[in-house]
Amino acid sequence: MQVGALIIGDELLSGKRQDKHMQTLIRILAARGMKLAWAEYLGDDPARIEAALRRAFAGDDLVFSFGGIGATPDDHTRACAAAALGLPLAPHPDACALIEARFGADAYPHRIQMGHFPQGAAIIPNPVNQIAGFFHGHVHFLPGFPSMAWPMAEWVLDTCYRQLFNDSPDIEKACIAIRAREGDLIGLMQDFTARYPALRLSSLPNFGNEAIPEMHIEFGFAGQPALVEIAIVEWVKALGERGYEVRDKAAAAAG
Repeated sequence: MQVGALIIGDELLSGKRQDKHMQTLIRILAARGMKLAWAEYLGDDPARIEAALRRAFAGDDLVFSFGGIGATPDDHTRACAAAALGLPLAPHPDACALIEARFGADAYPHRIQMGHFPQGAAIIPNPVNQIAGFFHGHVHFLPGFPSMAWPMAEWVLDTCYRQLFNDSPDIEKACIAIRAREGDLIGLMQDFTARYPALRLSSLPNFGNEAIPEMHIEFGFAGQPALVEIAIVEWVKALGERGYEVRDKAAAAAG
């Protein structure tokens, strides 16, 4: 099961706010030996949100959706989720009870809508203001406020998906080849890709920067630790045999 994210809000696409969810979700997953496979940004367009959620519900990925579950007119995610599932929006008794406990009579007529979820949904506890998120199947709906969304995402993982935690997560090791050109090394990259199919080989060319003025390429191998360690040693050796100066990435970054 891969993990994906839908991050919703016009304010992100207009530049009024900078997204913080993706980087934090990456860190939350990494702490559990997991990784983010994909992310999609969406504006407050109901048709696009519904289409994205329809794909999410139809797929097999664990999905986090951030934003759009409030009570204002531009919050479309709850209704779009119901439409994508072909189900009605219905008051969730526990979610509505939490809203009533917090706001009393002021819960009506608008705030109580935040407790209306697609029929059959279950709630995600909100430790900040007790206004719950919800999930239906493997798609999980969180508020756009980071202080609320992030502990709620951790609750989802720790409560429902411990079987996906990895005690031996992938690592990445990288090196830098000075004055290297990708075109000259495609054959070698193909050889190593075939030799180590379980690893991911990356190649990031750079025309020079403050740390390394010369043209260079950062090569990396990602995967299980033991295999990565073997591959990077062989890669450095192969580059040296071709006459390239090779530097350790961490040492180069330190100056």
